[in-house]
Amino acid sequence: MTLEEIHGQEAMPETSDSSSTSSAPSGSRMQSAGKALQELLVSSQRRSCLTAGVYESAKLMNVDPDIVAFCVLAADEEDEGDIALQIHFTLIQAFCCENDIDIVRVNDIQKLASIVGASEEAGEPRDLHCIVITNPNEDAWKDPALEKLNLFCEESRNVNDWVPNITLPE
Repeated sequence: MTLEEIHGQEAMPETSDSSSTSSAPSGSRMQSAGKALQELLVSSQRRSCLTAGVYESAKLMNVDPDIVAFCVLAADEEDEGDIALQIHFTLIQAFCCENDIDIVRVNDIQKLASIVGASEEAGEPRDLHCIVITNPNEDAWKDPALEKLNLFCEESRNVNDWVPNITLPE
């Protein structure tokens, strides 16, 4: 019996669609996670707890990984052929997994840009391929959206989806 067959026989988590036999997240869970991600991005930007950019995020994670609460990787279809970006994603994913940082992928940079803003204050275009949400004090900020996303990521890991894809709401 393979590992996939064993996981297929286990009871699904309570929040997932019990009529579905696949290990993929249900549509309602995906919508809920997308809405929670949108709320988290807006609130973290208001609190100045959002760092955008592959290099900026990697520097922050390297200096103090304990303040990183959540990581978002974003790529459009045209970015899938960018080998350098994919290598950066692989390294960031490995770092996040090793340091117990929840991580998700988003496949629509335009929607992401509409939520967090497409450019810096100086007018430079923003690199939105990686966004890191920080929480400098562990007890200082309890965001319900972050808690929902942490639960979503935990449930996804239980079905061997280590970096789940999230669809942002329209």
